[in-house]
Amino acid sequence: MRDFPDFLRALSEKEQFMDQELTIKRFTEVRRELGYTQAEFAQLLGISSTTADIERGRTKLSGKVVAELLKTFKINPLWLYGESEQQYLETANVNVIPKVVTVDSFDRDNMVLVNAKAAAGYPQNIQDTSWYQQLPAFDLPLPEFRNATYRGFQVEGDSMLPNLRPGEWVLAKAVESLEDVSPNKMYVVVLQDAVLVKKIERPPNSRRVMLISLNETYPPYEVEPQQIQELWQVSSKITFGLDATTEKGLLKQLQESMDDLKRQLGKS
Repeated sequence: MRDFPDFLRALSEKEQFMDQELTIKRFTEVRRELGYTQAEFAQLLGISSTTADIERGRTKLSGKVVAELLKTFKINPLWLYGESEQQYLETANVNVIPKVVTVDSFDRDNMVLVNAKAAAGYPQNIQDTSWYQQLPAFDLPLPEFRNATYRGFQVEGDSMLPNLRPGEWVLAKAVESLEDVSPNKMYVVVLQDAVLVKKIERPPNSRRVMLISLNETYPPYEVEPQQIQELWQVSSKITFGLDATTEKGLLKQLQESMDDLKRQLGKS
């Protein structure tokens, strides 16, 4: 017959195993909810190779990984270990304001232009001030573009047809909070791994955000608020010609578009 100390030890080991199973289950749930593969999630969290060993219980969840989940996605460590039912922390205060703002010699906000190629590296370099130096930045001398931060983004893909065509540009105003989102507006949404132009809805009784394309062949999909790094409300668009392949060409066409922008803003 097993003595009492051995029984307590076995019971403790069983409880630890069950706790570990719950932690693994919740870690895996987070990855799947956020839409990452095991390799993509490992790269974001600073794990070599993939998260497969963690999800199979071969490797324990390190404090470094838990800290990164909290920092990047606001995952509650107590929830991971089964000590709380609150999965996210600071869900009401997601920071979506610009991480970097460039100014001209008069200390006025510049409008940085992010083309499709640059957008691929935007989420990863979003706080790197030196990275923005490679992008053309202009001051638009229009009163409508004062007292706010604007940025230009090139449209990629056809998900916002017929309103926005591939290669066109949108000029967008920085949004301070998700609470300011309107379902009737279009937004540039900077996620952890992509820059998208979408409409946004907040489903009732849901903490998630729904991203909607105008092109009905693209179904809407939901993201967690913590996945959004920056949010920009589209105010107008510009279609550049073939000669806008250099910074000089972009500036020339921006100047030629001033009158058109004034007409667009006058109608809104």
